[in-house]
Amino acid sequence: MIKGRSKSCRKALRISHSTNIFSSLGDLHRHLGRNSMNQTTYPASLELNYQDKLSRVTTIFRLILVIPIAIILGILTSGSDSIFTTVDQDGEIVSTTTNAGAGIAGSLFLVTLLLILFRKKYPKWWFDFYLALTRFATRVAVYVLLLTDKYPSTDEEQNLHLDVPYPDAQTDLKRGMPLVKWFLAIPHYFILFFLFIAALVVTVIGWFAIVIVGRYPRGLFDFVVGVVRWSWRVQAYAFLLATDKYPPFSLR
Repeated sequence: MIKGRSKSCRKALRISHSTNIFSSLGDLHRHLGRNSMNQTTYPASLELNYQDKLSRVTTIFRLILVIPIAIILGILTSGSDSIFTTVDQDGEIVSTTTNAGAGIAGSLFLVTLLLILFRKKYPKWWFDFYLALTRFATRVAVYVLLLTDKYPSTDEEQNLHLDVPYPDAQTDLKRGMPLVKWFLAIPHYFILFFLFIAALVVTVIGWFAIVIVGRYPRGLFDFVVGVVRWSWRVQAYAFLLATDKYPPFSLR
């Protein structure tokens, strides 16, 4: 009788011990899951609403339809060209040199770098301008990539949600980081080069899919949006200088 009770007690202890182990493993899994989610969160975010149906007609003529808005974007972002001509004593032209400007984005990057470096300041008004310009350019990009039928607006958000919080330069940004961010992001440039090639191939496949069935395959859509999202995170880190947090190597 006593022997039977001891066996039952040992069995109950084993069951209790096993239950505690599984409970601990569950807690560990939930803890790791939270850590994983925390590691994948990033200040710069980009989401694009998926459209179930896309127009076959606008898809076929997309490269023609985008020309007017692309011209406006080009005027906003292109730099001015300076032409220097050297003339000899006889009045003949010896040489002509063309010097291209950095463009508005390059100029904003340079002055922001200098202000953070020497004054630890980031004026909100040109952060807002740079962010609005990036949103506009991205709306044009996703339209060209056939991810949406909505013609790019110069000011409305539409179905593209791109954002990054305005940083407090005094507390959120380190003084010397703008000097090295572009260099630290080199691994991302290398990977993005091949990802953009793959995205172009996927876009061609998506073009045929839209023309034939009237929709962009969801898996291909998510991949191209992921590439655009990855590129935006690198831009926010290395050129917009909005965060010192290194961008993740992730499409999500």
